[in-house]
Amino acid sequence: MNVTVAQALISVSDKEGVLEFAQGLAALGVKLLSTGGTAKLLKNAGLEVTEIGDYTGFPEMLDGRVKTLHPKVHGGILARRDLPEHLATLAKHDIPTIDLVCVNLYPFAATVAKPGVTLADAIENIDIGGPAMVRSAAKNYAGVAIVTDPADYAPILAELKANGGALALATRFALAKKAFTHTARYDGMIANWLTGEPAGVEATPEAAAPAPALFPERLQLAFDRVETLRYGENPLQQAAFYREPNPVAGSIAAYRQLQGKELSYNNIMDSDAAWECVKTFAEPACVIVKHANPCGVAIADGLLPAYEKAFQTDSVSAFGGIIAFNGTVDVDVVQAMEARKHFVEVMIAPAFTAAALALLQTKQNRRVLEVPFDANAPRQYHALELKRVGGGLLAQTPDTFAVAADKLKVVTRKAPTPAQIADLLFAYRVAKYVKSNAIVFCGGGMTLGVGAGQMSRVDSTRIACAKAGLAGLDLKGSVVASDAFFPFRDGVDVLAEAGAAAVIQPGGSMRDEEVIAAADEHGLAMVFTGARHFRH
Repeated sequence: MNVTVAQALISVSDKEGVLEFAQGLAALGVKLLSTGGTAKLLKNAGLEVTEIGDYTGFPEMLDGRVKTLHPKVHGGILARRDLPEHLATLAKHDIPTIDLVCVNLYPFAATVAKPGVTLADAIENIDIGGPAMVRSAAKNYAGVAIVTDPADYAPILAELKANGGALALATRFALAKKAFTHTARYDGMIANWLTGEPAGVEATPEAAAPAPALFPERLQLAFDRVETLRYGENPLQQAAFYREPNPVAGSIAAYRQLQGKELSYNNIMDSDAAWECVKTFAEPACVIVKHANPCGVAIADGLLPAYEKAFQTDSVSAFGGIIAFNGTVDVDVVQAMEARKHFVEVMIAPAFTAAALALLQTKQNRRVLEVPFDANAPRQYHALELKRVGGGLLAQTPDTFAVAADKLKVVTRKAPTPAQIADLLFAYRVAKYVKSNAIVFCGGGMTLGVGAGQMSRVDSTRIACAKAGLAGLDLKGSVVASDAFFPFRDGVDVLAEAGAAAVIQPGGSMRDEEVIAAADEHGLAMVFTGARHFRH
């Protein structure tokens, strides 16, 4: 059933596109009601607008807290058009129907994001009348259209023009679903912020509100579906990818797929692992990931040599992996991959040259993702990392630790050289993105052998040595990073036998003295960072 729009109520905080929308409605003969700043904007543009105070006979009051909370407003919105008794009640009280409501809400999120925001400021930006109108109109979608998103203005005007000023039921129902999501997220933001506030803030409402607690008592989450994926971890599982409404800058969620098949669950998981790792380097870098673990990482004076070094680490595992770069990929990089017949599932970079894209397009099945990234901007992190478990959710702050050279604690008789320190810091950065237990051999700004995900650290050490041997890489003079402390000396014995010269690890084991003594026996340099990088 179509509904003809004869009267619309427009009251928005986000005024993007609202003037043009109102002008379009007026051109169709729709009467306009409005409030406050929105009414002023429309009147100044020459539109005929009735202010809510004049419409209801009651002025806005209590510093604007009460504007639209009136039977003449909500009666006109909520009355069922299919019930004669509802229509008779409207007629008795001289209440016209309101057929379209255009409302978006006070900017609570933007307000509480401001440094030094007071509790009083936050409270005043909790919208009351707006959500009430949105919910009323959405509940009565059978007779009313509710518009909360400026992106819908143009399509709605187009449908009204095409249908003689009417909107279809399917359109109104779709708008109602979006409206309930809009108010749910608004309430969720408020609930998260207020439940994170310390007790006693109410006693000093004009004071700057203390920072909200990291973990609200009740956590409200909101995500938008980006796409339905080819499948989940396995083809027998279905999957979809959801994005936060405001993802942090530079995150994989901002990807734009330039070509290739649909993404799978594993594609996005591995792409995130590769992208998060490659972003940490200031130098031109390449990261190759297979099954969530880096199998080749390198830095150089350009992306091409970085790729060549990263591929050299483990060319077998690199086949069918995910490859990420932290700069603009040019045609030389793509040609080098083609020359090696290096097939990758996904290729990620902040940008690609036109020539590189032209060559990539000859391989249409290769997925190419462009992710906006400003290497010079301060690194941003999600406030919380979330992981689902049976019947619950784990939340933690992100691992933002990055040790500096002057913070390393030399614990052996032998100290590392400046060149070794540079490689140790590189190796420790890579180890942060390798599944525990993680052991990473490096040298010359590249990974030489990676041991990941083993139940014992010495097994990870042996695997890393074996990987280097399979690749024909010499570990003599290499450095080693361990994501957590060595619980016994056996891992140190293995890496020393392989030819390593220096080790970086967190320290903190009950057997640190035993491990340090082993390093001294082998003539190794060992440094402690004081922080581990478990990754599960």
